[in-house]
Amino acid sequence: MLIAFNKPMNTLSQFTDEGRWHGLSRFGLPRGVYAAGRLDRDSEGLLLLTDDGRLQARITSGDTAKTYLVQVEGDPDEAALKALRDGMILKDGPTKPALAERIEAPDLWPRDPPVRTRKTVPDAWLRLTIREGRNRQIRRMCAQAGFPCLRLVRWQVGAHAVTGLAPGEWREERPGTT
Repeated sequence: MLIAFNKPMNTLSQFTDEGRWHGLSRFGLPRGVYAAGRLDRDSEGLLLLTDDGRLQARITSGDTAKTYLVQVEGDPDEAALKALRDGMILKDGPTKPALAERIEAPDLWPRDPPVRTRKTVPDAWLRLTIREGRNRQIRRMCAQAGFPCLRLVRWQVGAHAVTGLAPGEWREERPGTT
């Protein structure tokens, strides 16, 4: 079984609550599934869950593309995008090259709490695709490029996208398409 779930902001990628943060248990997900990869508490979007260990390993492998829509503070230029595309050195080593492009602001669900806005600092949206998934990697890459993340939404993992799912909603997917 493979489940596509739109993880809301401030929800953990585990079934148990931890302190003031809620886990996945409150969303009526099928029993016996577990997250194939993680999304940080302050990230939103597609979280795949499965009851199949081999499928979980395939999803989390470095061969599976993961696409994120990222709202950043500032106005990234071509040099910043090139740094993301070329790969960069983070504290835990070099990243693989990413696909990186500026995009128009996507039509997303409202975030709770809303993203902070500053009248004197512009923001922009990027689409980033990576084939790895280290702890807070997208946030660290954007910060190193000089553009801190304001909002991070995982949009797609392999062939599976969050399209059509509101935060907290899920649907069963065909596992063969990962």
